[in-house]
Amino acid sequence: MLKRGRWFYFLMQKCVNFSTMRILFLLLTFAALSCSRVPKEETLQESEVIAVIASFDKGWQEKNATLVDSVLSEHYVYFTQSGNAFDRSGLIATAGSAVYSLQSMERESQTMQIEGNTAVVNTVWKGQGIYHGEAFNDRQRCSITIVKHDGKVKILAEHCTPIKGDAMK
Repeated sequence: MLKRGRWFYFLMQKCVNFSTMRILFLLLTFAALSCSRVPKEETLQESEVIAVIASFDKGWQEKNATLVDSVLSEHYVYFTQSGNAFDRSGLIATAGSAVYSLQSMERESQTMQIEGNTAVVNTVWKGQGIYHGEAFNDRQRCSITIVKHDGKVKILAEHCTPIKGDAMK
């Protein structure tokens, strides 16, 4: 009868030679260390930021709610100029509805700060259209937060506020 702890030594001597066991030990150690590694953060590129905003704007211009939906994070939130929050589903519904239409829109003065997988974009949005039967002609400073997660670039949050008078001069 083998004593406690000696069964492993016995198995090593009888079944496997020592160098094979060493190689097996090193392979198992390497595999364990590889699995426990923290994944490297995905770095967001400026070109990805520009592309996601362009798709977002195109979706609004073409009243394509599916395109707008495709660039929004599941946790998207829009902070309105009146201090309220507009959720993702509400924004998508508005993008495809008849209550909102754009005659023209453009972005200018776009700058961005990128940190790892997150970007904050500062832009001026100008647009003319109709919302709930009321005409609008807006010029707004917008802050857009964009994230890259699992290889997908999405808009996480947006806040726009009107630019009054000569504030841009």
